[in-house]
Amino acid sequence: MSLNSTPSSERLHIAFFGKRNAGKSSVVNAVTGQELAVVSSKKGTTTDPVSKAMELLPLGPVKIIDTPGYDDEGELGRLRVKKTRQVLNRADLAVLVVDVISGLSSEDREMIRLFQEKKLPHLIVYNKTDLLEEVPKEKTEEAAVYVSALTGEGIYGLKERMASMGKEQERCRPLVKDLIKAGDMVLLVIPIDASAPKGRLILPQQQVIRDILEGDGAAVCVKENDLTGMLTRLAAPPALVITDSQVFGKVAAELPEEIPLTSFSILMARYKGFLDIALGGVTAIDLLEDGDLVLIAEGCTHHRQCEDIGTVKIPKWLRQHTGKDIRIETCSGRDFPLDLSPYRMIIHCGGCMLNEREMRYRMRSAAEQGIPITNYGTVIAFMKGILKRSIMPLYTQVRHGPDLNEKDSPLG
Repeated sequence: MSLNSTPSSERLHIAFFGKRNAGKSSVVNAVTGQELAVVSSKKGTTTDPVSKAMELLPLGPVKIIDTPGYDDEGELGRLRVKKTRQVLNRADLAVLVVDVISGLSSEDREMIRLFQEKKLPHLIVYNKTDLLEEVPKEKTEEAAVYVSALTGEGIYGLKERMASMGKEQERCRPLVKDLIKAGDMVLLVIPIDASAPKGRLILPQQQVIRDILEGDGAAVCVKENDLTGMLTRLAAPPALVITDSQVFGKVAAELPEEIPLTSFSILMARYKGFLDIALGGVTAIDLLEDGDLVLIAEGCTHHRQCEDIGTVKIPKWLRQHTGKDIRIETCSGRDFPLDLSPYRMIIHCGGCMLNEREMRYRMRSAAEQGIPITNYGTVIAFMKGILKRSIMPLYTQVRHGPDLNEKDSPLG
């Protein structure tokens, strides 16, 4: 990903659904203005979800997802349908493409029911109007659009409707700028070790720096081994210190109590809308017993280093904290289990590579199956005994905004 491009997790996810040969992929290509999907008169040309991040006017940065036909047949077809339905968990807007000649089928109506069940905003696009003598003036559904992918008729209007609905999905939740005021200096503690990506910062660090600048603050970065020296060199204490969670304990021990402290992971949990859920699930750590299975889930896929936070450090700290022989299972990317019943609890990353809708789906799945779920920063702060301190800046709005008492935080 280019440093100049909008992260995939911050883009509006628009997923196109439809029966085989409804012209879904042709509509995708007409909307994007490029050959994003392979099209053919043969049914089932799209075999797996195909996605591409792009700038789509007048919407702006989006992620377009073309899915296989959900009426596919056979064993392989059922796997394709399963993948298609999984896309529903991360889509912000669904576009259902229907052959205007055939009309809505029972499969189409089932898809609409799933959209409604998941509270997913959607459009119904009747394709192949070039085969009609006249385009209907009265729409059979409120969210219906008539187009021809072949001639381009109605495509501009479709994009306008998508843009309008996309605007309603925009999120204005800040990452950190609501915790500071103009002119504040924020100190960022960023380890540079074997697990750090070469030549760049990880996405949450980039996003935090950008948000601080948008709040007219100043961001100062330091490695964990120079924190004390940096504090002595600063003319005034920082308004806030944000640390990588893996050095939470070291930073908390060196940082004076009066300086607010939190972590990138905890900020990301708040930004994605699941911090309260993470705080509610973290105490399950103290209920773990020998043989319990814990799922550690990451939204990204990356090369594992010898001191990887998810597969090495957190499992080690869990066993040290509990004194129990805990079993660990990991998953990454889109590979999040449907059945969570084997797990005693779930520890998730901050979700920087997943959009908010998918993170909320994962939290909801855990809640519905009665499995406690928390995240990296929360669980590390809890095990280090500094959780109350690390979330206080987020619940007291230390720099401006409503004054909350200590009792207003989820930990009382």
